[in-house]
Amino acid sequence: MSTFGGPGGRQIVSKPTPPERGSFPLDHDAECQPIMKQYLQCLRSHRGVNEDECRLLSKSYLQCRMERNLMAPDSMRNLGFQDQEDKMKASTKSQES
Repeated sequence: MSTFGGPGGRQIVSKPTPPERGSFPLDHDAECQPIMKQYLQCLRSHRGVNEDECRLLSKSYLQCRMERNLMAPDSMRNLGFQDQEDKMKASTKSQES
């Protein structure tokens, strides 16, 4: 006996849930597009290496998206950006070693 489709032929409907990270609304009004274009140009000029100059552009792009509610506000630390103080502490520790 086959149970294809469940008893009585009912289909089970599940409600999809959005991912916690990695998916956010599109910037239909191109509010943050100039920063994004600068970032992509920076990556091209540095041959794909994410130099500090490019990282600052990506940070400002994310801040732009958060300010315009195109993504959930979050700490820059959670998004992979260290504070300047943390960088200085890390560089002094490496110099002391």
